[in-house]
Amino acid sequence: MNRSIDTFDGTYPYAPHYIDAPGFRMHYVDEGPPEGTVVLCLHGEPTWGYLFRSLIASLRGVYRVVVPDHMGFGRSDTPQNRSYWLQDHIDNLERFVLALDLRDITLVLHDFGGPVGMGLAARHPERIGRIVSVNGPTPFGQASAFDRLSANAEVSPWFRWIVKAEAAGRLDAVLGELGFNILSTLKLNGFENHAVITDAWLRAYGSRFATPADCAGAIGWARGFAIGAHRFEVPDEAARRAIAARPALAIWGMADRTLHSGHFLPLFSELFPDAWVHRLPGAGHYTFEDAPEAIAASITAFLRYT
Repeated sequence: MNRSIDTFDGTYPYAPHYIDAPGFRMHYVDEGPPEGTVVLCLHGEPTWGYLFRSLIASLRGVYRVVVPDHMGFGRSDTPQNRSYWLQDHIDNLERFVLALDLRDITLVLHDFGGPVGMGLAARHPERIGRIVSVNGPTPFGQASAFDRLSANAEVSPWFRWIVKAEAAGRLDAVLGELGFNILSTLKLNGFENHAVITDAWLRAYGSRFATPADCAGAIGWARGFAIGAHRFEVPDEAARRAIAARPALAIWGMADRTLHSGHFLPLFSELFPDAWVHRLPGAGHYTFEDAPEAIAASITAFLRYT
């Protein structure tokens, strides 16, 4: 079955939408009432909107849930003449948000969706209503950001492997076979709920990477870290003050060995000292796979309260 219409045995039944505003064919899900508060969910490496399938189902009765797939991921195109650095993904997201004219956005950030979403917030703080970080870094000009990111990279198996693989010339060979080794890659980053592993689940994450050319997005994000090509968006003082005043929530899987809570929760709290923090013992990096009900309940309560 063509991946553009595969519902993965009914686990991702949401209608596909496409937009060309970012300069390529970008896929997104848009569920819920059009007039509802916008919940914009941003995935990371090497996942796609499928990661949020349970959250979409939980929120779409009341909220407008918009879930784009970054360039090179999910059902979005993988142009071969583009770079896949952080700043490219921020550019793409900005064009997407402006084209759809999304406002009063609640950002839900996971993995590299964190710095992508915070980049959007730096450029358009007036469009952001709330921040929800779910194992998603929130760099926003904090004085400690570089040191925390560096300290995390020294102890994270994923980031340590990226650096070694790039230096040895093995990065493309390994990540270019994600259609085959997607399970080991996801497990290296960390999830604990092995009950989710079904043929449909493996197809949802692996079939998108059928050829090495399909893996350009995943390779590019990893290489960008290894060679220092990613550029974090630095807010001006007005944007920093505006976003720091927004309601914020952090939900963190405490068994995450890729993005350690000891480094990234303080980064979050440095920007949002009065924000809610919900720790999930036993949940790994892919928290939406390990604890979807707890996350949905926490985000729903946060949305209602704020």
